Amino acid sequence: MRDVMRDRHEPLVPTRAHPRAARYGATLGAAILLALVHGAAPVGAQQADANESLPFGIGEQLTYSARVSKVGKVGKAVMWIEGPTDVRGTSTYVLRFDFKAGIGLVKAEDRTESWLDARRMASLQFHKHERHPLSRHDEKVDMFPDERRWQGADGEAGQSPTDAPLDELSFMYFLRTLPLTADTVFQFNRHFDAARNPTTVRVVGREDVKTGEGEFHTVLLEMRVKDPRRYRGEGVIRINLSDDDRRLPVRIVSSMPVVGTAALTLESHVSAPRALVAHAF
Repeated sequence: MRDVMRDRHEPLVPTRAHPRAARYGATLGAAILLALVHGAAPVGAQQADANESLPFGIGEQLTYSARVSKVGKVGKAVMWIEGPTDVRGTSTYVLRFDFKAGIGLVKAEDRTESWLDARRMASLQFHKHERHPLSRHDEKVDMFPDERRWQGADGEAGQSPTDAPLDELSFMYFLRTLPLTADTVFQFNRHFDAARNPTTVRVVGREDVKTGEGEFHTVLLEMRVKDPRRYRGEGVIRINLSDDDRRLPVRIVSSMPVVGTAALTLESHVSAPRALVAHAF
């Protein structure tokens, strides 16, 4: 029996289990990046208990190889956690993501940072710097959860639909805190920008995945996301999380109409010291 779960802040919205994936419009560099950063548009859900250990912590570092089915290996990505750092009186994790890819003279890069209040699972700041052959994008945003609003450095601002907002990068970490019961569907409205909501996450099942770190037993998730700047409708991302208490993002895959399947696969990782995971705050 399929369950539908929701954010405690939002009314339940019916979901479709298998809507048709929309087509993508992106450059080659952007298409590769969609597999992790732009595809995984933030959503929200049940907050982790601050007294319980999170599956991640300061000092964790994940390194990935990036491949495109029609080309082969094109680059690598690194995700890691620093901190704690004070933001407006709140202790936060500093989440960082650095991606670089290239095919000949065609280069793409993405540097993303998020300041996450892990106690309430809410993002307070978000920075992005990306360069593709045919486009570039810089973004700096401050989120004010208690006021349900956000303010961009470029003057753009808006209301948030939740008092626990997330951004592109913090969502990947939040996803690791969800209860992953088979054939469960979550639909949430937790992106700080209302135009990016809702996002649906479906627990598909279990499967084994071979990586540079060895073979992992994983939980396979399917995400359906909205991103008006990058998608012509809805994007579909498949994510394998390790089926253990670490919930490592082992593989992230997205299908592109021009370049084929783009994938990030774990090559190596450094876990956070257990004491920091359990007692960071």
